[in-house]
Amino acid sequence: MKITSATIQFHELIGLEALVAKSNDPTLKNVSGKVVDESKNTLKLFVKDGVKIIPKAYSAFIFKLPDGTKVRIHGSLLAGRSEDRAEKFR
Repeated sequence: MKITSATIQFHELIGLEALVAKSNDPTLKNVSGKVVDESKNTLKLFVKDGVKIIPKAYSAFIFKLPDGTKVRIHGSLLAGRSEDRAEKFR
């Protein structure tokens, strides 16, 4: 299934470029990088100076999809493991 703005919450996010558009932690706002890992509650972004761990629940993200489209989504919609989110879609 192709990743689109309508289906992003059900997809694997590893490999996508991401920007933290909003966060309760001001040090995480505007952090951008490539998603290198994902857990139930966090995303790990590879940034210039290493890896940043971003909590999903208190953040909003802008993801760049493979076709170049940018999608903004609240992290609470990404809660859970990617395989569990995909199961909800079926």
